[in-house]
Amino acid sequence: MMDGCILVLDEGTTSTRAIVYAHDGRVLHTAQKELTQHYPQPGWVEHDANEIWERTLDCARAVIEQVGGADRIAALGITNQRETVVAWDRQTGQPITRAIVWQDRRTAPFCAALREGGHEEAVQALTGLVIDPYFSGSKMRWILDNVPAARDLGDRLAFGTVESWLVWKLTGGLHVSDASNASRTQLLALDAPGWDEGLLDLFGVPRAALSEVVDTHGEIGRCDPALLGAAIPICGLAGDQQAATIGQHCLAVGDTKATFGTGAFVLTNMGAKLPRSSHRLLGTVLCQQGGQRTYALEGSIFVAGSLIKWLRDELGVIRTACESEQLARAVPDNGGVLFVPALAGLGAPHWKPDATGVVAGITQGTSRAHIVRAAMESLAHQCHDLQDAFAADGAAWKTLRIDGGMSANDWIAQDLADILALPVERPADTETTALGAAMLASVGVGLHASLEDAVCMGGERQTFNAAMDDDVRQARLALWTEGLRRHV
Repeated sequence: MMDGCILVLDEGTTSTRAIVYAHDGRVLHTAQKELTQHYPQPGWVEHDANEIWERTLDCARAVIEQVGGADRIAALGITNQRETVVAWDRQTGQPITRAIVWQDRRTAPFCAALREGGHEEAVQALTGLVIDPYFSGSKMRWILDNVPAARDLGDRLAFGTVESWLVWKLTGGLHVSDASNASRTQLLALDAPGWDEGLLDLFGVPRAALSEVVDTHGEIGRCDPALLGAAIPICGLAGDQQAATIGQHCLAVGDTKATFGTGAFVLTNMGAKLPRSSHRLLGTVLCQQGGQRTYALEGSIFVAGSLIKWLRDELGVIRTACESEQLARAVPDNGGVLFVPALAGLGAPHWKPDATGVVAGITQGTSRAHIVRAAMESLAHQCHDLQDAFAADGAAWKTLRIDGGMSANDWIAQDLADILALPVERPADTETTALGAAMLASVGVGLHASLEDAVCMGGERQTFNAAMDDDVRQARLALWTEGLRRHV
């Protein structure tokens, strides 16, 4: 602990990274590797769990070498893509099938049957979550029903979200899940310390396959010294969106952030109050220390950065991601084009898993710039739908703090401010997910006394203020609302 450095493993949907932070939040070293995306059938998305582990380990070793050795690392924090399910054999430590990624929609029929059976109201009351293929419980059930080894293993079967898998591998067999990730499985009641037996029965998931639910910060376990060169304490675990909320310093009730990565996720800190939504938002655990939970209200948009990737790789209307901003500025408006980016269904507050994408309003005067601009405008419109739902649930936004890769786009940041009609704040370093994990680990190992004390691990912010004429704003909103009504 001589230098008080924090090692963060940031395991995302498209890549995995390792970052070493100084005590004051400065990034000292970073290593990153891409992850292979597998699409075996329409609507299916998978990862190779061994690839996740091996590439994460490679990145960790690289930055430890750069920083001068494991003795300089005081603690390790992990943040991860949520809801993705890994299934493995406890005896061999090997996955029995590919990981089912959060974007995967294969369990839509099972979820529809649960809703038709009248279970959604009770499930949401317990978990804060609507019944949807997005969450982990139905993915676990699918593995049990469709992967023969899952049933054959009996008590040797282990299920976990990605942080659980990484901790297992790092420690040589510790099976835990932090409360923030566990709250995304749909198998944990928000106000209970462990897995809910009624939910396990409903989803058909055996308790023996699941982990112990632990705090998000505090010493959780220690790494096998043969892997990283020292028995580094694991002192922070959190799902990526909860980590980003902490990294954005949303520590007071009402503070709100939006992360724009592969998807877009808005969280409002609700403090110790159990989040209850009447407008199809989600309740989730933000963090937990000493068994005491802080909660958040959440709205999830399934397609954000992945839309830009799709425009580039599949539609071919842009050559690089940064070209999207240039094209959006090249035309004064969308030219009447509506783009509903339901490439993986629609998330909150609509929750239409079977919705598909729509491009409407095309004429002979439509250019690729109009299509790209309409696609980018859809992000602000989806956020506005969430803004209305949050306000209706008593959690109106005063400002919105943004982060993630897409937030670096000035056009998007300004369009958000214009459509939401409120200030949008962006930190100088938009990678706040890893920073949040560093803050958790720093508090967990005792380098900082509290998360409030750890806010020194952050920098300046840029503010974007609304500047759009109200009639233009209302016309944009009307086009979007009518488009959803007619086409989705």
